[in-house]
Amino acid sequence: MNKFLDKHRAGEKPNSLIKDSIIRHALENELPCAVAFNIAKELNVPAIEIGKNVDLINFRLTKCQLGLFGYMPDKKIVKCPESIDPEIKAAIQKALIDNRLSCENAWNIAASFNVHKMTISAACEFMGIKINKCQLGAF
Repeated sequence: MNKFLDKHRAGEKPNSLIKDSIIRHALENELPCAVAFNIAKELNVPAIEIGKNVDLINFRLTKCQLGLFGYMPDKKIVKCPESIDPEIKAAIQKALIDNRLSCENAWNIAASFNVHKMTISAACEFMGIKINKCQLGAF
């Protein structure tokens, strides 16, 4: 049974080039987020296409670069800090849509402040903000 397939149109098949690359890079049917993005860059396709093909071959995305999923044993590893940088807080608040921050905006904020992506997801934990619209389609 392919539990991830339900997210996609009935009868949809994986792209053979993307599938082959995923299989080459995966370990035990798991593909880390960073590797998925490397494949997207290598094949010059949107990251969402990699995520969709991971689903279609019933593999699992792991090690979200925001620390939100794919880590054992607790699934997520991002932790709520005791405080956050006020400038980062302001940037997050400015980028919110319906009180949520998209994965892409989280990455962009991290890049603009030259901090690790998990710094932004940790700030969101502190602020009680959910991150949505995974660029790979995992959430």
